[in-house]
Amino acid sequence: MMNIATAKEQIRNAMSVYFERDEFGSLQIPLEEQRPVFLMGPPGIGKTAIVRQIADELGVGLVSYSMTHHTRQSALGLPLILEKTYGGEPTQTTEYTMSEIIASVYDMMEDAGVTEGILFLDEINCVSETLTPVMLQFLQYKQLGTHKVPEGWLVVTAGNPPEYNRSAREFDIVTWDRLKRIDIEPDYRAFRDYALDAGVHPAILTYLDLKTEYFYKVESEFDGARFVTARGWEDLSRVLVLYEERGLPVDRDLVSQYLQDDDIAEDFAIYYDLFRKYEEDYGVGEILSGNASHRTIDKATAAKFDERLSLLGLLLDAVLKDTGAAVGTEDYLKKLLPYLKAVKESDAPLAERLGAAVEEQAKAIDLLKRRGAVSADHLYLENRVLAFLKDVAAAAERGEYADFSQVEAKFQEEVAGLKTSSGSASEELEHVFSFLNDAWGAGQEMLVFLSELSASTATARFIARYGSESYRKYSDLLMLKERRDDLLRKVDQLAGNVDL
Repeated sequence: MMNIATAKEQIRNAMSVYFERDEFGSLQIPLEEQRPVFLMGPPGIGKTAIVRQIADELGVGLVSYSMTHHTRQSALGLPLILEKTYGGEPTQTTEYTMSEIIASVYDMMEDAGVTEGILFLDEINCVSETLTPVMLQFLQYKQLGTHKVPEGWLVVTAGNPPEYNRSAREFDIVTWDRLKRIDIEPDYRAFRDYALDAGVHPAILTYLDLKTEYFYKVESEFDGARFVTARGWEDLSRVLVLYEERGLPVDRDLVSQYLQDDDIAEDFAIYYDLFRKYEEDYGVGEILSGNASHRTIDKATAAKFDERLSLLGLLLDAVLKDTGAAVGTEDYLKKLLPYLKAVKESDAPLAERLGAAVEEQAKAIDLLKRRGAVSADHLYLENRVLAFLKDVAAAAERGEYADFSQVEAKFQEEVAGLKTSSGSASEELEHVFSFLNDAWGAGQEMLVFLSELSASTATARFIARYGSESYRKYSDLLMLKERRDDLLRKVDQLAGNVDL
């Protein structure tokens, strides 16, 4: 058994090995010998999500199918009667049209211009009995009818154990012997690492830190199933963010639409109200601006652990958002810069040059969407570049920009905005460190905060790029403390082994 993060790494490694070619361009592991990956795990654990993440991160195509609705005919293709000549004698033979599944892979290659990708077949252990022999052939030869999956495409399959899905069947040894099986189990720590980068609502993370046993739960009752899954928590997170932005009420009725367990839904709804109350009581905005009062510091010092954890979640969320926004702006400017350099070096009229850049970026976004897997953050970055190019192109078309210097000036405004936002984020970070030290010193809370900052990819990049004196200072202190504690543990172990 492994968690979802380890499974993701296993799939990435399989792609790396399966796509390796020798000096003559032939696959080192022939297509027929490439075992498809089979992800076995309970529903809502993130099997589909990791496949999408891998495709987006590697820039490869993704074609997904649920096998539950496929019949033998739709998967195999329709039979065709052809006239052929063998030994001088005309003979009628049967072939098949290209399967919808295989055709979709070729369509992806044509439309998105990708040569490598993932063919993801979900619920593969729920196929009908008539389709089972066809799927067995496919798992071995990557072929449906007379048509093969093209080289450079990894077949990943998934399914739920029979106890979670009534239509699921146990595979026999012949089938298992053709698969690269990965059993996945719910793991909150693996989910949390992903959730920090994904921006999962801090109320959810701090709640699950306190009640990890509620992260994943599936129970069968006489009146139906009661369940809470990773998918449910993440979907609830997106809704919470949007409800807060629009000032809509968040209550138990809303929460229970995503957490299908009445007790957990009610418990989280109560905690959510308390979480929002902490934000007001502690004046999080004042802490971030460096204006925390002595009363606030004393209140935090006297708070119980669960209240401290909630306050840490609120502060961490603000820091992650602002440092992440600065890193995102930096990525956007780096992506935009080559376009502007190309425009500057061209001799064509300014409006024409910028129009060509708009067309090129719009085409890149279209191809990105056709690839079948793109994260919201990735798409936002690309659209942000396109918006800038459209803005300056429209200004040039209206005659407002006479030459490139005005485009460059607008770009420099964006650079200045980055300097301002990164400076504000750096100040916020230092103010939070100061507050944590005043309230709790360099103890457990500081260690939690440092660990979460390091676990966030965007914030770790921000600190590496812009630095943080307090981060370095407290990291060094805590590392020294950990070394000291480790030495004391070793001394205790040695003392226990001494025969007095």
